[in-house]
Amino acid sequence: MASSSSIAVRELPLFPLPEVVLFPGRPLPLHIFEYRYRIMMNTILESDRRFGVLMWDQVQGQPAVVGSCAEIIHYERLPDGRMKIMTVGQQRFRVLEYVREKPYRVGLVEWIEDHPPVSDPAPLAQEVGQLLQDVVRLSAKLTGQEIELPDTMPDLPIELSYWIASNLYGVPEEQQALLEMQDTINRLQREAEILTSTRNHLAARTVLKDTLGDTPQ
Repeated sequence: MASSSSIAVRELPLFPLPEVVLFPGRPLPLHIFEYRYRIMMNTILESDRRFGVLMWDQVQGQPAVVGSCAEIIHYERLPDGRMKIMTVGQQRFRVLEYVREKPYRVGLVEWIEDHPPVSDPAPLAQEVGQLLQDVVRLSAKLTGQEIELPDTMPDLPIELSYWIASNLYGVPEEQQALLEMQDTINRLQREAEILTSTRNHLAARTVLKDTLGDTPQ
């Protein structure tokens, strides 16, 4: 397939994972034990150390179309042939077609990026950051634990949107939808909705706890 000068296309080994969505800039540790993926990793380590991570849709029985490239930054070979690797997410991609299925999938992919914003996303990013602070504060009050956001949390709008999306637990379909968005403001707006709902739920539980005292949930 020919590629235009504006679209970078390449072949990429693909690693489907159930309920795992990798975002740019985020770490992903992996334990490689299947023989075909051992072959994949050994091949990757001899080239540019990059492969694609796709969420495996267990309902549809197939991988998502959009994923993130992962780069191996550290690996350890175990005596029995298994491998422990640490990767970090790089740019996102869309699978155009599969060029090989065995011993592992290889796809022809195009890189995708967010479109230039039509307005400044910084105020919205600041609002989302404050919502996140509220959620953490209320969670700490409810659980009686000290919970703090890391100092390394990004403040640039697009990087913040990826960071928040990667830390939404138990909602892989929602994470996949956020990954596929190509508008930073839309992604932040959706995260603001999620965090507002979470904050309101936690606030209601906090009021109940303050009113009734520490009762079993």
